Amino acid sequence: MPEKQTGKPRHRTIYQGGQGEIVEKKSRFIAHVQPASSEEEAMEFIGKIKKQYWDARHNCHAYVIGPHREISRCSDDGEPSGTAGRPMLDVLLGNDLYDTVAVVTRYFGGTLLGTGGLVRAYSAAVREGLKQAAVIEKRAGAIYRIQVDYQGLGKVQYLAGEQGLFILQSDYAEDVKLEILLPDGEANAFLQKVTEATGGKAQLEKIRETCFAEVDGAIKLFE
Repeated sequence: MPEKQTGKPRHRTIYQGGQGEIVEKKSRFIAHVQPASSEEEAMEFIGKIKKQYWDARHNCHAYVIGPHREISRCSDDGEPSGTAGRPMLDVLLGNDLYDTVAVVTRYFGGTLLGTGGLVRAYSAAVREGLKQAAVIEKRAGAIYRIQVDYQGLGKVQYLAGEQGLFILQSDYAEDVKLEILLPDGEANAFLQKVTEATGGKAQLEKIRETCFAEVDGAIKLFE
């Protein structure tokens, strides 16, 4: 039976937000990027930045929300139509980001930049903000518990290492219980190999579905 897919197999998003700034003809463009799992969360962040930079002429924003980016919005906040929000959104989409919100605050420097200049400046500001953020790749998967005797332990460990899988926990008693993280699309093949390698003696149990990412060399689980 084909294994159930728990969601979009993988997608890029922000783990920790970032702030970047550029100056164009004395106008300051201050970008903030942040993860947002819902439109309400994105709007709350936008409101927070607007309150923080209440004296700025413009606080433009863009965000993409949902496993298939079902929600994507942008605002020029008083800039000429299409010169701020849409270019910001294009940067998020161009970087293949999901569940991300960006706000760019502009303090006018006294010199008009023109349509092309504004597009370049707002785009560059978002890119600068992304440079200062921690971008991760989330993957969908599931945690399985494998109970095996000591004779079969080495075989399971070898198979996990061969496929680059992550053993999250090991419990050594009369038998050994391993909790292993299996990415979507890889579970069936791995569990079949475990069954064959242990002569069908291994007990296999799916604990829960999850999303995960590698952060600073370690595995981070997302509920």
